[in-house]
This record gives sequence, C-alpha cells and structure tokens, in this order.
Amino acid sequence: MTLWARYELGGTTGFGSLESDTITVHQGDMFGDAKPTGETLALADVKLLAPCIPTKMVAMWNNFHALAAKLEVAEPAEPLFLLKGNNSFLGPNETIRRPVSYDGKVGYEGELGIVIGKTCTNVAEADAPGYVFGYTCINDVTAMELISKDKTFAQWARSKSFDTFGVYGPVIATGLDPATLVVKTVLNGDERQNYQISDMIFPVGRLVSLLSHDMTLMAGDIIACGTSLGVGSMKEKTNTVAVTIDGIGTLSNVFE
Repeated sequence: MTLWARYELGGTTGFGSLESDTITVHQGDMFGDAKPTGETLALADVKLLAPCIPTKMVAMWNNFHALAAKLEVAEPAEPLFLLKGNNSFLGPNETIRRPVSYDGKVGYEGELGIVIGKTCTNVAEADAPGYVFGYTCINDVTAMELISKDKTFAQWARSKSFDTFGVYGPVIATGLDPATLVVKTVLNGDERQNYQISDMIFPVGRLVSLLSHDMTLMAGDIIACGTSLGVGSMKEKTNTVAVTIDGIGTLSNVFE
C-alpha cells in the first residue's frame, strides 16, 4: 500500500509518497511515471493540498442498501449521480465556507472516493479495477434546503457545488480492498456515521464500469461513492468535521 500526497512548500507544489511523518518527493506524473528524486520532507514542514486535481467529481445518490431502506426508496437499477463543480474542490485542513447567498441547513456526508488512474471509456466490469488508482476520503457538503426548493426541478448540482463544498483527501491510498473499508464521520467530537463500504448497491468495479459507459473518466477524476446512515446538518456557528477511513487517514475540516 502507498499513500500519495500533494503538498506546498515555499510557494512551490509537489507530490510524493507519505510514510509516517515523511514525504518521499517524486517527479513526473503521479498516475504514470512517478519516480523518487531522493529528497525527503518532514510532513510538519509542508502544507498538504488536495491529493489530485480532477477534471470532475462524480457524486452518487442512493448507493447504499441501509440508507435506501431507511428512506423507504427503491434501490436504483443503474447509478444515480450528479457532477460537482470543480470550483467546489477543497483539500484537507481548509475551511468550508457557508455561502453568502444561502442561510439554510448545510449537511455533511462522509464517503469513500474512488480515484481513477487512467483514461477509462466503455470498460468491462472485470477490467474496471485496473483503471482505479486508489481511494480517498470525501466530505460531500450539501446546501440541503436547495435540493427541493423549486418543485419543478431538483437542484442537486447547485446544492452541492458551492465553493468549498467538494472536500477530499488527505491522501490517495493505493493497494486497498474497498470491500473491507469502513467510513466514520465525527462532527464536533461526536461520531455520526460508521458504515461499511461492502453495503454499496454498486460496488467499485461495477460502478466504474457503468459510469465509463456514460462518460469518459480521466486520470485523477474522483467518484464519490455516496453515503449511508447518519447524514445530518452542521448546526453550530463553527463546526469541525472529520471523515476517517482506516488505511487512508482522516480528512478534517472546519465549517463556518
């Protein structure tokens, strides 16, 4: 397993593999010909950035058996998804900002993110895992009261694409078995979500394959797998949200 991170140091960005508190600096392309330079950096000396720069984030709706049962909605026959605007992308330890134009409830959603490693178009399910580079943590932030504000049109993209609402990181972990992973979300010190990825309606291989028949997925693109039980709103003036997946790490941000 390798943990890949992007960082900023002295106004310069770079990437490398993270082990304990040390980044081994690499050059080239994280998704292709990455090679170590021989330089190492202390994690404490750099600012961690979002671990990749996607062309898009594809976000799932209704992709967990447990949540579908609680909401009493039918499980979909094919993936239901939206795209989050790339203006929304935000990395670890950054501040999620309440939109100036919206004063309603803002929700958190702890999720697993699939990071694509190479151009993926019309891929068979059996081949799809070969197009997955690794996995990251997601906080899919949502302006909850906008979704159904207009009864003629569900505003999913608007509600989820405000600046800073597409949070991911802190790293990309390779070599994991996604079916063994557990997502935990802690809001202001209280655990709100604790669910297994094995409960996904569309597991990773099938999900990547089906989406690749709808659109070309590019290296660095992220699929937010959807969330399960425990979703809620951030009610305090200042909130700390931490999404943890063992093997990847903890994505922590303040919302205010």
